[in-house]
Amino acid sequence: MENNSIYARKQKWKLALFVIAIIIGVATIIYTNRLVKKLAEEERKKIELLAEGTKALTQINIESNQDISFIFKVIENNTTVPVILTNSNDSIISWRNINTNNKSKNYLVKQLEKMKNENEPIIIELGDNVKNYFYYKNSILLTQLIYYPYIQMGVIILFIFIAYLAFNSTRKAEQNQVWVGMAKETAHQLGTPISSLIAWVEILKPQIKDKNTIAEFQNDVGRLEKITERFSKIGSIPVLQPENIYEVLNNCIKYLKSRASESINFIQNYNIDEKLMVPLNRSLFEWVIENIYKNAIDAMKGEGNINMVVAENDKTVQIDIKDSGKGISKTKYKTIFRPGYTTKARGWGLGLSLTKRIVEAYHQGKIFVSESELNSGTTIRIILKK
Repeated sequence: MENNSIYARKQKWKLALFVIAIIIGVATIIYTNRLVKKLAEEERKKIELLAEGTKALTQINIESNQDISFIFKVIENNTTVPVILTNSNDSIISWRNINTNNKSKNYLVKQLEKMKNENEPIIIELGDNVKNYFYYKNSILLTQLIYYPYIQMGVIILFIFIAYLAFNSTRKAEQNQVWVGMAKETAHQLGTPISSLIAWVEILKPQIKDKNTIAEFQNDVGRLEKITERFSKIGSIPVLQPENIYEVLNNCIKYLKSRASESINFIQNYNIDEKLMVPLNRSLFEWVIENIYKNAIDAMKGEGNINMVVAENDKTVQIDIKDSGKGISKTKYKTIFRPGYTTKARGWGLGLSLTKRIVEAYHQGKIFVSESELNSGTTIRIILKK
């Protein structure tokens, strides 16, 4: 319960941080939009002033010696807003703040069309029903300001995504270190009692006349040694050697048969006497098969069929293990391989998680639920490279 509450708190913190980031992004967009509106109003006022200056310039009598320097300053003051002056027929009279170097003749016409779609023109009344039109578009600064909050929002979301991935990878790395440490410590702790058991078996050999009993003792002690070896290898890079996959599978099933209920029917759809060499770490791969079979036996409640089918092609070997158990829903196909997932009252939920790691991380293979139906059974598929 304590671990669940810690996990729930972490989830709440993640959600809170995400909501805060969204609020910051939305607030930035709202604030920037207000600035954009104000700046757009200022730019329109600037163009209106430019229009008034242009109109005044056309109405001045040159011979009157009137000071028109102020009007020229008004016109020259616009250094940022692109404008085009046209007559009533849309013929371009002049333009400002538009770079026409190395541009085609139609460039100004295209710019004029954009301006018509972007802003309402400012009309200059020249008298006698003669009108000129000032078309303009947003300055580069205003355009950048319009898109800035959306770019900022994208950066925030990207940052959250990267932080989430980094957090998850760090957490997984910590979990891996914990599991590796536990496995190696378990192997270390098992070493001493196993050595004692080996010595006791040797002591008991002369006293027990039943050789089968001694043989079974030795088999179980050997099994404990193998389990210890498996735990000690977790976290280390295993050595893969060519192994006859049929022999490995047959030995696993032979061991499981001797310790399973007689109500379990083990079916092997492959030729035991053939050879099919696959690069394996034998000890770890036997663990994979045992884990899958034990889960199948639990799913069948100690009664039913477990069918193994082996197929191959030029590059891979495919092993299907089908049980006649209770099955699983499609939503749990991936969940069953996650650490901590278990349907057993006293289970740790590590068996299939370790199985997946051994197959995919150590053998560069694949393991997944091929198919499953509730109350009809489940097929686990393993694919290994030849």
